[in-house]
Amino acid sequence: MIYGYARTSTAQQRLTGQVNELKEYGIDKVYKEKISGVTAERKQLTALMDIVEAGDKIVITKLDRLFRSTEHMLKTVRMLNEKGVGLVVLNMGGDTVDTSTAMGKLMITMLGGFAEFERELMLERQKVGIEQAKKRGAYKGRPVTYTDDNNRLAHALDLFKNRDTNGYTVNDILEATGIGRGTLYRNAKKHGIT
Repeated sequence: MIYGYARTSTAQQRLTGQVNELKEYGIDKVYKEKISGVTAERKQLTALMDIVEAGDKIVITKLDRLFRSTEHMLKTVRMLNEKGVGLVVLNMGGDTVDTSTAMGKLMITMLGGFAEFERELMLERQKVGIEQAKKRGAYKGRPVTYTDDNNRLAHALDLFKNRDTNGYTVNDILEATGIGRGTLYRNAKKHGIT
């Protein structure tokens, strides 16, 4: 089977372009998600990885649609290789790369490293820019959304603190309260809740 995987970072973005490219390649089934690339939990990707078997291929339009980092990419490609599953990237600098070939494995490893290197450089430049803006008084940071007296945050922290006895998982807490994962962990740390 040839499976496609399409992902956008936000619910507002469209998957149409990616899906059309995947269909042009000749995929049998496409798995789609609208979720941030940094989010570790991707249900459709997990389902896809669980069903692929030797001889199958996973096709993506670009590297960043599937991988969060070079480390994630290398681990995933290694796992797919062990299962006998090929990975095809339709657009890597204008070329198609297939990891079922030796050249494809080399190319995806090198280009993944370059992509992460570029991201790290961008983050370093951003950090320097923020520091310079702070010195000029032009950068105040993101406004605080939840203060300590916010009822939803207090409820989320209470559930988080007592999750061993209440049976709530972190995902359950996020869903029940509408609080973001980063907000929950940041405030739990702030209040010494582990």
